[in-house]
Amino acid sequence: MLDLDLTPNRSDCLSMLGAAYEIGAILGREVKLPDTESAVEQLGSGVKAADRISVEITAKEQCSHYAARLIEGVKIGPSPLWMQNRLMATGVRPINNIVDVTNYVMLEYGRPLHAFDADKLANGHIDVRLAKEGEKLVTLDDVERTLEPHMLLITDGTKPVGLAGVMGGANSEVSESTTRILLESAKFDGGTIRKTSRQLGLRSEASQRFEKEVNPEAVIPALDRAAALIAELGGGQVASGIVEGAGGEHKPVQIEITLDKINSYLGTSLSLEEVKDIFGRLNFVVEPLEQDGLLVHVPSRRGDITRVVDLIEEVARLHGYDHIPTTLMNVETTPGALNKEQRIRRLTRNLLTNSGLHEAITYSFTHPGLIAEFPGAYREAKPIALAMPMSEERSVLRTSLVPHLIDVALYNRNRNTNDVAVFEIGRVFVTEEASLTRLPEEKLLLSALITGKRSELHWTGKPGDVDFYDLKGVFEGLTDYLGIKGVRYVPAQPEGFHPGRTAQIVVEANGKQTVLGVIGQLHPALQQQKDLADTFVLEVELDLLAQLSDEKLTYSPLPRYPAISRDMALVVDRSIAVGDLLAKAKETAGSLLESIQVFDIYTGERLGADKKSVAISLVYRTPERTLTDEEVSELHGRVVASLESGFGAELRK
Repeated sequence: MLDLDLTPNRSDCLSMLGAAYEIGAILGREVKLPDTESAVEQLGSGVKAADRISVEITAKEQCSHYAARLIEGVKIGPSPLWMQNRLMATGVRPINNIVDVTNYVMLEYGRPLHAFDADKLANGHIDVRLAKEGEKLVTLDDVERTLEPHMLLITDGTKPVGLAGVMGGANSEVSESTTRILLESAKFDGGTIRKTSRQLGLRSEASQRFEKEVNPEAVIPALDRAAALIAELGGGQVASGIVEGAGGEHKPVQIEITLDKINSYLGTSLSLEEVKDIFGRLNFVVEPLEQDGLLVHVPSRRGDITRVVDLIEEVARLHGYDHIPTTLMNVETTPGALNKEQRIRRLTRNLLTNSGLHEAITYSFTHPGLIAEFPGAYREAKPIALAMPMSEERSVLRTSLVPHLIDVALYNRNRNTNDVAVFEIGRVFVTEEASLTRLPEEKLLLSALITGKRSELHWTGKPGDVDFYDLKGVFEGLTDYLGIKGVRYVPAQPEGFHPGRTAQIVVEANGKQTVLGVIGQLHPALQQQKDLADTFVLEVELDLLAQLSDEKLTYSPLPRYPAISRDMALVVDRSIAVGDLLAKAKETAGSLLESIQVFDIYTGERLGADKKSVAISLVYRTPERTLTDEEVSELHGRVVASLESGFGAELRK
């Protein structure tokens, strides 16, 4: 008795013949198969099987080959003691001479067989089809089972008579009164059988072999072997001919391999004859090719061999691992490095943590209600439901990181930590399809949230509340560090944000505008619902940041010539964006303007209800020479004039 502990890829050894091929290859011995054809002919009758039985395959994708033989005049009784002993040694309970033969041949060839009482089949017909919704079948264990459309059935054209590859039906069972046997041997789709047996809780020796599609080339030899044994042990006669049906065509595996590749992989110096001998011991047919090449025909019983490396593994196994010399690997090494996106991600993480924010890592799954509360930048995105969610709280894929950061703020607030500054770098999943037909788009986002006080209590002064400009300053530090120029903040009113304290982040580069994301305060209603103080959030696409970043470092020498500064206070309409004023001033001043900064904004009754005063400081300098007061005054005058004409600004007296 051999007790084999098989790995999943070696299903070929789930049969005595498969084990014989393996042992024969190891020992260099020839495998001798039973002479089934002549045995069937000697026990045959003059009746043609095709005249009394017929086979049809309707589900061709799930059944690629179905073969049947007819045996008449059988007598049901116990099988011989030698067969019973062999079956019991393998853990199979003997039943009668017919069923025992099917089990015996299954263990011998690896091909499960089934015997039907031919008189219980309508017109001796077999039709292999998929079950209908709600169709029922009483199996051999006398349990009525409700079937589903993905389950494969054996029928006689009018009623189900067996659950293909899993268990036969009670209505076609071989009994003591049976005299005519229709013997089945087939190749069923392994995935279909696996799903059916798992769903119905019917896992057997037969279903295990069908699931792994053991030895598909043995459909006919196993059928002939079983027919000969049934005729011999049951006293019947085998009708001449096999009735077959074919579905999909099986393509044999052929692999080209060279001697150099085998030796380079293994570090050996095997000769071509040695390699041919190893494949010959495995019963692989080999054809010579040019330049020490071989075309290896892999038998279908070895379904684990599909690639060149699989053949090399077989050579190593049979040559002997102990005979393979120990050698150093000969490979070209390359220094490891981060790509641009990875570098930007690491730089972003370091800069934000150095700015006082803590990194958070949250679930990719969320509650549908959170997406409805805060849809984020992808308002048109449809939630993607999980097939088997852990809970309702984690039932859909997220479309924004902000709801989870809000949960982080709530978690800290509930534990008396009201000052929160966090960020997360993570992926969201975006699709416009209600029912997925293709994979959703994955976007890598950077989100940040701040709420509470700007600093801790200290005797030097009272800490102030965080505001929009705290978060904006952190992001500006990031864009400056990454070398991203032309960043503008355009007023916006996305859903979930404060309508007057929110902006889109836009970058103007190479003549086109790119929207990076959004920054602003949460909507007051959402803050009140979550019982949060003023909370400010940021969400941008990190991939866009990486694309726009300029990693080149530019060094400028310290200025040798003095600068001249000019200040001005302009009275303009409140609706005018300060950023537009600064942009116009930069455009007019040109290269002589070194810096421009807003240092005060004033609104009051003295100016009027719809006016504001913007105080701006401008610094002029050139690295080439010392500027004169006259040319700076003339240039500054042009800047003021452009603002007056462009925006109706007035110099405040």
